[in-house]
Amino acid sequence: VQLQASGGGSVQAGGSLRLSCAASGRSFRNYGMGWFRQAPGKEREFVAAITWSGETTYYADSVKGRFTISRDNAKNTVYLQMNSLMPEDTAVYYCAAHWGGTTLQVMSVTSKYSHWGQGTLVTVSS
Repeated sequence: VQLQASGGGSVQAGGSLRLSCAASGRSFRNYGMGWFRQAPGKEREFVAAITWSGETTYYADSVKGRFTISRDNAKNTVYLQMNSLMPEDTAVYYCAAHWGGTTLQVMSVTSKYSHWGQGTLVTVSS
């Protein structure tokens, strides 16, 4: 599966953005999907994940209550709605596809994801 992330941009603190990740391939519906982010000088970190069925979602503590992950298997697309953005949310955001376990312990780990999109930059100014 190939992934293409979009929707990044510049926004003021308190604003919102919606990221999209379009996937190619008929097997998209079999993959769990995740969003990760990497700020300058920092390691890539987990943001949110959704199981292949869409029934279960996971979030990093830093984004709980502000971000929402969802997917539309008919459109081969996963979304990340980001509200109440803060300057510390500034990063390159990556979507990724995962085949296998559906626990948080698995889906929050970068090495468990086999396919990655190219990243989209989100900049939040104070």
